Amino acid sequence: QVQLVESGGGLVQSGGSLRLSCAASRIAYRINNIGWYRQAPGKQRELVASITEGGTRNYADSVKGRFTISRDNAKNTVYLQMNSLKPEDTAVYYCNADRVWRGSEAYDDVWGQGTQVTVSS
Repeated sequence: QVQLVESGGGLVQSGGSLRLSCAASRIAYRINNIGWYRQAPGKQRELVASITEGGTRNYADSVKGRFTISRDNAKNTVYLQMNSLKPEDTAVYYCNADRVWRGSEAYDDVWGQGTQVTVSS
């Protein structure tokens, strides 16, 4: 079974920084396009940032200039650097891959378990 594993969440003060990581559970997997989503209590899950396998990035307006998404294809890992954090960034953050390859096998719409980010004012 293919899994994505997020890490790096935690509690930080307003204005602080965190870096989230998302890795395939096994190094042999290859990840296509991947996105970071977040869901705050009582709100719908929203796309925060995405990056294609080729490195094209997109960001939600609410995080432009503060968050940076990047990937290390050799490590099958995607990062979300979050700077100038605000209390409204508090949410559970999930990574999602549209397709993960294990050799010739493809697994679509793969999600991680989520990591909590809490920003105190």
